[in-house]
Amino acid sequence: MSTITKKELVNRIAAKTKQTKIVTKDVIQMFLDEIVSELGRGNRLEFREFGVFEIKQRAARKAQNPRTLQKVHVPAKRVVKFKVGRSMKEAVDRLAGEPADVPASGNGTEPGLGAL
Repeated sequence: MSTITKKELVNRIAAKTKQTKIVTKDVIQMFLDEIVSELGRGNRLEFREFGVFEIKQRAARKAQNPRTLQKVHVPAKRVVKFKVGRSMKEAVDRLAGEPADVPASGNGTEPGLGAL
């Protein structure tokens, strides 16, 4: 398994859309900024068939430092949760069974979610 960076995604999308990398990077960054902004306002983001981003409140709790075994208080906090959509789950399950770097369709296009 390898890590794909935003730069790599920008390169791929720019090549597919025949847009410049600068324009592509700006659009991707604006999209990510909007997700963060909406989550910060407490809104839920639903992308049909892909998944749902939402904020959940995690309750305060007592924990234990594994080195010192000292009890510590962990305050309540808000966390981002992502629930995978059906099409995304099915696509990931289907693609997980394929060898790496081999497109699912066999026509030279990138495997993925298709027309979501």
